[in-house]
Amino acid sequence: MKSKRQEKILELIKSRVCLTQEDLQSGLEEAGFNVTQSTVSRDIRELKLVKGRDDQGNYRYLSNPSATAQGNGANRYHSLFSSAVKSVRYSLNNVVIKCENGMASSACVAVDELFRDMMLGSLAGDDTIIIVTESEHHSKQLSDSLIKLL
Repeated sequence: MKSKRQEKILELIKSRVCLTQEDLQSGLEEAGFNVTQSTVSRDIRELKLVKGRDDQGNYRYLSNPSATAQGNGANRYHSLFSSAVKSVRYSLNNVVIKCENGMASSACVAVDELFRDMMLGSLAGDDTIIIVTESEHHSKQLSDSLIKLL
Protein backbone atom coordinates (compact mmCIF):
# COMPACT_ATOMS: atom_id res chain seq x y z
CA MET A 1 0.00 0.00 0.00
CA LYS A 2 2.77 2.43 0.94
CA SER A 3 4.72 1.90 -2.28
CA LYS A 4 1.56 2.34 -4.39
CA ARG A 5 0.71 5.52 -2.49
CA GLN A 6 4.21 6.90 -2.98
CA GLU A 7 4.11 6.00 -6.68
CA LYS A 8 0.84 7.94 -6.90
CA ILE A 9 2.45 10.94 -5.19
CA LEU A 10 5.24 10.95 -7.78
CA GLU A 11 2.62 10.67 -10.52
CA LEU A 12 0.64 13.57 -9.01
CA ILE A 13 3.59 15.94 -8.81
CA LYS A 14 4.43 15.23 -12.45
CA SER A 15 0.88 15.65 -13.73
CA ARG A 16 -0.31 18.69 -11.75
CA VAL A 17 0.95 21.60 -9.70
CA CYS A 18 0.92 20.60 -6.04
CA LEU A 19 1.68 23.61 -3.88
CA THR A 20 0.86 22.15 -0.47
CA GLN A 21 0.60 18.89 1.41
CA GLU A 22 -3.16 19.39 1.28
CA ASP A 23 -3.00 19.39 -2.54
CA LEU A 24 -1.20 16.05 -2.42
CA GLN A 25 -3.62 14.70 0.17
CA SER A 26 -6.62 15.71 -2.01
CA GLY A 27 -5.06 14.07 -5.06
CA LEU A 28 -4.43 10.88 -3.13
CA GLU A 29 -7.99 10.84 -1.78
CA GLU A 30 -9.34 11.32 -5.32
CA ALA A 31 -7.29 8.25 -6.30
CA GLY A 32 -8.81 6.21 -3.47
CA PHE A 33 -6.11 6.54 -0.82
CA ASN A 34 -7.42 7.53 2.61
CA VAL A 35 -4.46 9.40 4.14
CA THR A 36 -3.73 11.86 6.91
CA GLN A 37 -1.57 14.96 6.61
CA SER A 38 1.13 13.29 8.73
CA THR A 39 1.25 10.34 6.31
CA VAL A 40 1.67 12.72 3.37
CA SER A 41 4.39 14.59 5.27
CA ARG A 42 6.24 11.34 5.98
CA ASP A 43 5.94 10.28 2.32
CA ILE A 44 7.32 13.66 1.18
CA ARG A 45 10.31 13.20 3.46
CA GLU A 46 10.92 9.58 2.39
CA LEU A 47 10.61 10.47 -1.30
CA LYS A 48 12.92 13.45 -0.69
CA LEU A 49 10.58 15.81 -2.52
CA VAL A 50 11.57 19.45 -2.60
CA LYS A 51 9.75 22.68 -3.35
CA GLY A 52 11.05 24.63 -6.29
CA ARG A 53 10.19 26.23 -9.59
CA ASP A 54 9.33 24.03 -12.56
CA ASP A 55 10.11 24.82 -16.22
CA GLN A 56 7.03 27.06 -16.42
CA GLY A 57 7.97 29.01 -13.29
CA ASN A 58 5.36 27.40 -11.02
CA TYR A 59 6.47 26.97 -7.38
CA ARG A 60 5.55 23.39 -6.46
CA TYR A 61 6.63 20.03 -5.11
CA LEU A 62 9.27 18.45 -7.33
CA SER A 63 11.13 15.21 -7.33
CA ASN A 64 14.61 15.99 -6.04
CA PRO A 65 16.97 15.28 -8.93
CA SER A 66 19.79 14.74 -6.45
CA ALA A 67 17.86 12.09 -4.56
CA THR A 68 17.06 10.11 -7.70
CA ALA A 69 20.58 10.17 -9.13
CA GLN A 70 22.23 6.77 -8.87
CA GLY A 71 26.01 6.67 -8.49
CA ASN A 72 26.32 10.34 -9.40
CA GLY A 73 25.04 11.80 -6.14
CA ALA A 74 27.79 14.27 -5.23
CA ASN A 75 28.01 15.62 -8.79
CA ARG A 76 24.25 16.12 -8.88
CA TYR A 77 24.31 17.96 -5.56
CA HIS A 78 27.16 20.19 -6.79
CA SER A 79 25.24 20.95 -9.98
CA LEU A 80 22.02 21.69 -8.12
CA PHE A 81 23.83 23.94 -5.64
CA SER A 82 25.81 25.88 -8.24
CA SER A 83 22.76 26.51 -10.42
CA ALA A 84 20.62 27.74 -7.50
CA VAL A 85 23.04 29.82 -5.43
CA LYS A 86 23.96 33.48 -5.98
CA SER A 87 26.21 34.15 -2.97
CA VAL A 88 27.61 32.68 0.25
CA ARG A 89 28.65 34.78 3.27
CA TYR A 90 29.28 34.09 6.92
CA SER A 91 29.08 36.04 10.16
CA LEU A 92 29.99 34.65 13.55
CA ASN A 93 28.66 31.08 13.64
CA ASN A 94 26.12 31.56 10.81
CA VAL A 95 26.35 31.07 7.05
CA VAL A 96 23.87 32.90 4.82
CA ILE A 97 23.30 31.63 1.30
CA LYS A 98 21.34 33.76 -1.18
CA CYS A 99 19.61 31.76 -3.93
CA GLU A 100 17.57 32.27 -7.06
CA ASN A 101 13.90 32.87 -6.22
CA GLY A 102 12.21 29.64 -5.11
CA MET A 103 15.41 27.58 -5.12
CA ALA A 104 16.57 27.78 -1.49
CA SER A 105 14.79 24.58 -0.45
CA SER A 106 16.44 22.56 -3.23
CA ALA A 107 19.86 24.08 -2.59
CA CYS A 108 19.45 23.40 1.12
CA VAL A 109 18.90 19.70 0.43
CA ALA A 110 22.20 19.67 -1.45
CA VAL A 111 24.02 21.49 1.37
CA ASP A 112 22.53 19.15 3.98
CA GLU A 113 23.65 16.09 2.03
CA LEU A 114 27.14 17.36 1.20
CA PHE A 115 28.07 19.15 4.44
CA ARG A 116 25.88 17.80 7.23
CA ASP A 117 28.93 17.06 9.41
CA MET A 118 30.02 20.70 9.32
CA MET A 119 26.80 22.23 10.63
CA LEU A 120 24.38 22.14 13.53
CA GLY A 121 21.34 22.81 11.34
CA SER A 122 19.90 24.67 8.39
CA LEU A 123 16.74 26.54 7.52
CA ALA A 124 15.58 27.45 4.01
CA GLY A 125 13.12 30.11 2.94
CA ASP A 126 12.21 31.03 -0.62
CA ASP A 127 15.54 32.56 -1.62
CA THR A 128 17.72 32.36 1.51
CA ILE A 129 19.33 29.59 3.55
CA ILE A 130 20.63 30.13 7.08
CA ILE A 131 23.08 27.59 8.47
CA VAL A 132 24.20 27.49 12.11
CA THR A 133 27.64 26.07 12.90
CA GLU A 134 29.52 25.55 16.16
CA SER A 135 31.85 28.52 15.80
CA GLU A 136 33.02 31.32 13.54
CA HIS A 137 35.92 29.11 12.48
CA HIS A 138 33.47 26.39 11.35
CA SER A 139 31.38 28.99 9.51
CA LYS A 140 34.43 30.21 7.61
CA GLN A 141 35.42 26.63 6.70
CA LEU A 142 31.90 25.82 5.50
CA SER A 143 31.65 29.09 3.56
CA ASP A 144 34.96 28.41 1.83
CA SER A 145 33.81 24.89 0.89
CA LEU A 146 30.49 26.19 -0.44
CA ILE A 147 32.10 28.98 -2.46
CA LYS A 148 34.29 26.38 -4.20
CA LEU A 149 31.10 24.78 -5.56
CA LEU A 150 29.98 27.98 -7.31
